Formats: sequence, C-alpha cells, structure tokens
Amino acid sequence: MKKEVLDYVAEKTHEMMEAHSCSAEAKAAGQAWLDAVGTENEAQETEKYIAELEADIMPIDNLIAFAESGGGVKVFGDNAPGVAAHAKEIKAAGAKYCDCPACAAVEAILAKKDEMLEA
Repeated sequence: MKKEVLDYVAEKTHEMMEAHSCSAEAKAAGQAWLDAVGTENEAQETEKYIAELEADIMPIDNLIAFAESGGGVKVFGDNAPGVAAHAKEIKAAGAKYCDCPACAAVEAILAKKDEMLEA
C-alpha cells in the first residue's frame, strides 16, 4: 500500500474509532489493522478490516427504516423523527450511507479499498 494511502486510511481509522457512533466491532477491526501495519499480517488484516467496514456501514435506506422503527426510537429517543427526516434529505441529495462521523469515515476508507489491496 502506498504511503499516502496508508496515512490517509490511518487518519480516517482514528476518526472512525473516536466517533461516538462507532461500533465495538469496527473499533476492534480498526485497532487490529493499525496494529498490523508494517507487519507480515498487514495484507490479511487489511482484507479483514475492509470486510468488517463493509458489514458495518449503514446504508441510507436501512437508517431511514431503523429511525422510523421502535428500535430507532429506543436509540434516538425524541430525535428519531429528525434522524429519519435528515436521512431522507441526504438520500434525496444522493447519499448512499449514513453521514454520522463513524459512517462518514468508513465511507472515506472504503473509497480507497482498491488502493488498500494493492501489493
């Protein structure tokens, strides 16, 4: 992986891990990847990291459905209708994923997926 790609992904990984909305699984995968950088395990951990991020990023339609559900009300409380409305607005503007800090960082990382997998 080229140094500029590595540096960018490392920066976005830290952003993701520091986000309040980051899942425990994504944090663990991010840390495992960071720990593997520069080791013989880097390529394997990069593949595992990408797979975890692809599983964790919230597609915008899923966010809308969740925010409008009982589970969404449990998570977002009185903000649930606002979250759903915001998600619908960004979807109309072309968003494919949730724009919370964690998902935004994951989307940025996944945009570099092909470059991350280069030998």
